[in-house]
Amino acid sequence: MTKNAIVLGAGIVGVSTAIHLQRRGRQVTLIDRKDPGNETSFGNAGLIQREGVAPYGFPQQLGLLLRYALNNRIDAHYHLRTLPSQLAFLARYWWNSNARRHAIITRAYAPLIENSITEHKDLIEASEAQALIRRDGWIKIFRTPARRDEALGEAALWRNEFGVAYDSLTSADIARMEPDMTGDFAGGIRWRDPWSVLDPHALTSAYRGYFESLGGRFVTGDAASLGQFGSGWKIMTGEGPLEADDAVIALGPWAALATRRLGYSLSLGVKRGYHMHYAAKGNAVLNNWMLDAERGYLLAPMRRGIRLTTGAEFATVDAPKTPVQLDRAEAVARTIFPLGDRLDPEPWMGARPCTPDMMPIIGKAPRHQGLWFAFGHAHHGLTLGPVTGRVLAELITGETPFIDIAAYAPQRFNP
Repeated sequence: MTKNAIVLGAGIVGVSTAIHLQRRGRQVTLIDRKDPGNETSFGNAGLIQREGVAPYGFPQQLGLLLRYALNNRIDAHYHLRTLPSQLAFLARYWWNSNARRHAIITRAYAPLIENSITEHKDLIEASEAQALIRRDGWIKIFRTPARRDEALGEAALWRNEFGVAYDSLTSADIARMEPDMTGDFAGGIRWRDPWSVLDPHALTSAYRGYFESLGGRFVTGDAASLGQFGSGWKIMTGEGPLEADDAVIALGPWAALATRRLGYSLSLGVKRGYHMHYAAKGNAVLNNWMLDAERGYLLAPMRRGIRLTTGAEFATVDAPKTPVQLDRAEAVARTIFPLGDRLDPEPWMGARPCTPDMMPIIGKAPRHQGLWFAFGHAHHGLTLGPVTGRVLAELITGETPFIDIAAYAPQRFNP
């Protein structure tokens, strides 16, 4: 008898998990309140970051922390009134970002990143989404020699330990690769391995189409109605009640609420981010995904226009938009590239689900049979969707995951 599974959350992680379960003989229903890919998976920077072996840590230097406290930066912003409720999460995040602990976390995290390109390649080819992908890496530019040299030193370490490939760029290299950019840059890094996505929402939609071609289906539903039913699970959907043997929670920043209803406390935080698309003035062309590293924003030449993305905003997931980082980033970006008019009616905002140890939560729920977790991917949700989907589907169906996922188990927060 075929077992049924429901996957709650139709972002890149949920859709990828649904695909891998369907491939392994489960009858899968993907459930969300919106069409697939319309939340966090819609608005990211569009990078499959094979170079991202070290998760983003919390600053440790006192001087930098004091500058962040001024709350006038592009790469980070916070809502003062919500800080008290976030202090416990931020304190643990800061503690785990200590150099020694961060190095241990990086080694545990790296296997996911190391398999990100190959697992995306599998689904890209299966969903015939090759036209959405570029395979020429991305660029990080630096304004000062000190930051350039620090980054090149890190890159050399990652190359030696994790096989990350890169090129060191001079200011002349940057001018040659981006002739329409202006600025006195000290140099940069071109990461060779990552792939970029011309339309992240379209990629998730292509994966959804492939999932449905395998016999899976998508319905709208309310995650708040999930509950145990006999030896399995039941949820209300737009088509009525649905029962399943297994349920996967892949709800991104809303996973904390869903799991709390079931008795879990997983220390899940949120980093919000914004984007806006722009035309280019005249005949100007942006050729590469480009991060202005010392200012904290990224420019990406996507189908919808040049997408400008911001850093992290620390606020509750449902707080009103405060796109001050976007305005700051736009003002700086216009000094190095001839951005034209805004193309979107208003700034887009999304929320990244984060854990204090910077690693996702992937595995079986500690106190429930048939309940599984797949969330907490922070800045690498797009990057890690397919590899997460594969290892979790392998675990659910009784296979041995092809990489060791013990470090990502939910039990580290709920022993």
